[in-house]
Amino acid sequence: MKKNELLLLAAVAVFVSSICVIACYSSSYKSSLSVTDDSSQFVTLTDAVPDAILEIRYFGTYNFVGHRIDGYEEPTALLTKRAADSLRAVSDDVMALGYRLKIYDAYRPQQGVDHFVRWAKDIPDTVMKDYFYPDLPKDVLFEREYIMAHSGHTRGSTVDLTLFDMATEKELDMGGTFDWFGPESHPDFCGNPETGEYKGGSSDYGRSITAEQFANRMILRKAMLRHGFKPLSTEWWHFTLEEEPFPDTYFTFPVKQLNGEK
Repeated sequence: MKKNELLLLAAVAVFVSSICVIACYSSSYKSSLSVTDDSSQFVTLTDAVPDAILEIRYFGTYNFVGHRIDGYEEPTALLTKRAADSLRAVSDDVMALGYRLKIYDAYRPQQGVDHFVRWAKDIPDTVMKDYFYPDLPKDVLFEREYIMAHSGHTRGSTVDLTLFDMATEKELDMGGTFDWFGPESHPDFCGNPETGEYKGGSSDYGRSITAEQFANRMILRKAMLRHGFKPLSTEWWHFTLEEEPFPDTYFTFPVKQLNGEK
């Protein structure tokens, strides 16, 4: 056998081995996850955090899809008991500063995530593009991980939220809308979230936020981190309980008022 043929066979063998490793890893990862419709460890968020305001975007049509999302049967929010207890402590903190928590989303059933995936594959459907992703072609949403097959929300200890100013009776100005797909939503946009220092600047699309808007984001971030939540590097509104009780479990029950205390 010629040397070139041997090299080709070796390269093919390496490639096949790599594919096998990736496939085995993927299979192992999937098998390590569990799926259940058991809601016994969840509470209705407003029962645990009575001062919270709800604006459940996926129950309505003002969201990046433009329709109510599958699995959202009532305009309520659910969380694991542990996450809700921690969020109550956050609420008490910000109430002392003159703010209330405003909730956009909390637990998200897997069927809701599946709805996002179907929508993202329907490239011509761009009815809400001007409101949530004007700078991006829709076909990059998977590549840039704006849409994924699984979400931390489905594990029940993640919440999307902002602050409501009780003095002005308006949302605190964060310099950008919830679910905006772009760098302007990153916590480090125009500043350093670790130090709270505003640096200014703008995105490639010429967008920016003010020092006050950055500082407002930091008020929310610091309150959440003080009580055991961890941030996401791409969304200023998104936080997950660091010690979440179900890190490998994805839930499927719908979003609706829970019957009685659990």
